[in-house]
Amino acid sequence: MNEFLEYLKNNKRASENTLVAYRRDIAAFETFLSDNRAKFMNECSESDAVAYVMELSNSSKSKSTINRKVSALRTYYEHKMNIGERTDNPFAKIKTAKNDARQIEYLTIEEVERLLELPDDSKKGIRDKALLEFMYGTGARVTEVVRMKYEDLNLRMGFATLRDADDASRIVPLGRYARAALEAYIAGEEHAPEEYLFVNMRGEVLTRQGIWKVLKDYGEMMGIGERMTPQILRDTYAVHILQNGGDLKTLQELMGFDDMSVGIAYLAVTDIHVREVFARCHPRA
Repeated sequence: MNEFLEYLKNNKRASENTLVAYRRDIAAFETFLSDNRAKFMNECSESDAVAYVMELSNSSKSKSTINRKVSALRTYYEHKMNIGERTDNPFAKIKTAKNDARQIEYLTIEEVERLLELPDDSKKGIRDKALLEFMYGTGARVTEVVRMKYEDLNLRMGFATLRDADDASRIVPLGRYARAALEAYIAGEEHAPEEYLFVNMRGEVLTRQGIWKVLKDYGEMMGIGERMTPQILRDTYAVHILQNGGDLKTLQELMGFDDMSVGIAYLAVTDIHVREVFARCHPRA
């Protein structure tokens, strides 16, 4: 397995998160083969692959999880074929299942306004205000928020550069509310360009877990603690843009998603909203 992961890292430039996922998925299948089929990885047959997928399905794994595992194992055995250790790929004919449609959950404009009024004037509150305005104002993924550095921020021109876990980047505009909150957050302090933008009260980079906790705390103040996640702010950003006349192509560029089914899911939510407004407001609806 280690040789395969080195190949992914060096030849495919796989990120650390991707490598961790591959290691976990391959190890899980290795355990399945050993415990249920008394086989090693190189002894796997197509029937073993089918049996594994059936077990995953019977254990109520989501379709997206099963598809990810199958994809990882297909890639693993394809590599084994390329280096001459296999003559076949037992996962080659395993068809991926159609993913369950992700449920888009978002905040209303009124809920967003309530959320953004919650941070106080303390040092932490000023940071939290900047964090919330930035996340809602850019639709950034939580990984992109964690990776933000001062050199990625241009308040004078009103844009930010977001970088994902694979170091791919995109430039997004900053609205006046996000700019004002960020200016208040960094006012009067000098920072090196390579310093991280969002830090905790000890001056250390604010982690994914730290951001989740910030959002959960404010969500609980509003009585929606379980709903308040980084993803709901990203989804809210998308839905509000579409509800106010934005187009799907522009949204794709702003949010950096490749799979257009993501955009279609947002459109579906917007269509529901439009129908609800029509039903409520038109005299002959």
